[in-house]
Amino acid sequence: MRFAILGSGAVGGYYGARLWQAGHDVTFIARGRHLEAIRARGLEIRSPLGDVIARGAAEEDPARVGRVDCVILATKAYDNAAALPKVAPMIGPGSTVLTLQNGVDSVDECAAAAGRSAVLGGSAYIATAVEAPGLIVQTGTHQRIVFGEVFDPPPAVTPRVAAIRDALAAAAIEVEAVADARVPLWEKFIYLAPFAGFTGGARLAIGAIWRFEHVREMFYRACREVEQVARAEGIAVSPDRIAAIERYMAELPPSTRSSLLIDLQQGKRIEVEALQGSVVRRGRRAGVPTPIHETLYALLKAWEHGPADGAVSPM
Repeated sequence: MRFAILGSGAVGGYYGARLWQAGHDVTFIARGRHLEAIRARGLEIRSPLGDVIARGAAEEDPARVGRVDCVILATKAYDNAAALPKVAPMIGPGSTVLTLQNGVDSVDECAAAAGRSAVLGGSAYIATAVEAPGLIVQTGTHQRIVFGEVFDPPPAVTPRVAAIRDALAAAAIEVEAVADARVPLWEKFIYLAPFAGFTGGARLAIGAIWRFEHVREMFYRACREVEQVARAEGIAVSPDRIAAIERYMAELPPSTRSSLLIDLQQGKRIEVEALQGSVVRRGRRAGVPTPIHETLYALLKAWEHGPADGAVSPM
């Protein structure tokens, strides 16, 4: 298959490199020093699962790519205003756009740019970081993707979802294709919005705050806020979702930081609108109170574009 990776950073770059390694035609959309490094030396992946240097094409202008079978959208959600117009030159009849962004808003935003019929929704479970231009380092061994249809989902996995699933599986990526991707998108969101909010709000890895009983209690209340919003929107999330999160949190390494916290500590923009802001807005529309997320949103909003005027270091 022919793939374009729109957002060839830590997540998109990793999956694109694995697809290239498996023999697919992959073009990396990048910019700046990262683009220069990929063109000069290839995109290097260092991983416990095996290293690779992917020497796929690299472009800044998507108009130079042409039509592809699948665009993997893996930019930060706050970049969508700039990124989504780049999708159109790379798609045509039969093309798909697979979003692997945080939150639950990006599928609608992508559909506004590419058309509902082109869009698939997915969640990525992976720990990677761009360590230097052209270099992505994976910690751990998780590299899972769960994806499927999101608009008028049918009762079974569609042929186009199955084809992309097979391509990902052949690249040794753990992948699950589902008929209705809205459920896994929201089930991840129920955990991610609170986790990013609590670690970002505290400016600490999870272990430093998890030792306090009242923090744990408030965290699970925040998870239930998102769960209630999901159910108000008609999403059939698992009835034991909170119990599953409790089991997951019991095994989470204390040093774990959310990507929002990492970006905050590095002085970068943060995805507060796609996470806490989305919970608040959706809760208001549905008539579901979200007081914990209202507070987290208020605390983090000033850092949306990086360090605020007069702010002390978030380290």
